[in-house]
Amino acid sequence: MSKDIDWSNLGFGYIQTDKRFVANYKNGAWDEGALVDDANITMNECACVLQYAQTCFEGLKAYTTEDGKIVTFRPDLNAARMADTCKRLEMPVFPEDKWVDAIVKTIEANIDYVPPYGSGATLYIRPYMFGINPVIGVKPAEEYQFRVFTTPVGPYFKGGAKPITIRVSDYDRAAPRGTGNIKAGLNYAMSLFQIVEAHNQGYAENMYLDPATRTKVEETGGANFIFVTKDGTLVTPKSDSILPSITRRSLMVVAEKYLGMKVEHREVQFSELKDFAECGLCGTAAVISPVGKIVDPRDGKHDEIAFPSGMEEMGPYTKKLYDTLTGIQMGRIEAPEGWIKVIA
Repeated sequence: MSKDIDWSNLGFGYIQTDKRFVANYKNGAWDEGALVDDANITMNECACVLQYAQTCFEGLKAYTTEDGKIVTFRPDLNAARMADTCKRLEMPVFPEDKWVDAIVKTIEANIDYVPPYGSGATLYIRPYMFGINPVIGVKPAEEYQFRVFTTPVGPYFKGGAKPITIRVSDYDRAAPRGTGNIKAGLNYAMSLFQIVEAHNQGYAENMYLDPATRTKVEETGGANFIFVTKDGTLVTPKSDSILPSITRRSLMVVAEKYLGMKVEHREVQFSELKDFAECGLCGTAAVISPVGKIVDPRDGKHDEIAFPSGMEEMGPYTKKLYDTLTGIQMGRIEAPEGWIKVIA
């Protein structure tokens, strides 16, 4: 029985649901984990996560498809990405098969919070892990907690995805051989000052350039870039300090296999941007956010790059990419094998 929620007016915020999954790592092993009612976490004041930010997370969604199934999208890739993150942060890997099983159990336990098809809303799923035992000397924790909670969310953009204006940031998002390619909480903490500053100046997001030369495009604080050339080629930036977005990797397959587009995953020079026809940011929350304009304030001139697709709507290629990927997620278009995990 679906919850009595005004799905069409749901925002993108936290709403507590009935159950969450919790597993604990102690004495070198994970317990079996269980679904619990309590949304609160009790920990020591000296818990490693509070002192040294040893924490990581993922984000994915559950949907109701056109034919009434409840599904989630490529959770195996989220499990693999969190495993990579844990290894880099000296955290124990929660086994990937059990990770996916925990996602399924948590969705099943909160099935009444999955919004109906056509509402534009989804059930957002947040798996995360953190060091929980007291640590005062700088070292990894010895005990960890892995948790999964869900929250119903409305569409990221109310009234459709209007193209946004972003700026080139004066700050670096990641060090050349740092943690930019993993989904660590610390990466997001480091971006908060820049995003608040950008918003205060009237921009929707920051474009970060490569930290070594500041001549190549990397990503924003929370999304990968996609570009489309004037002849319809999809170009995505390649760098060792970019988070490997699951949405971006999926869009590359959609472009090539479904839309017949040429796809290039390569280094993208900032100097190339003026030659592209379309630009977008891609990620779980919005799928694609179209970018209409990039402002470069670094030399004090505030040079503008305005894409031919304009500030009114998504460009034609971006729109096809968006419609095809969301069509796959919502069951309107047949998905590649293994992309859709059916829950109920």
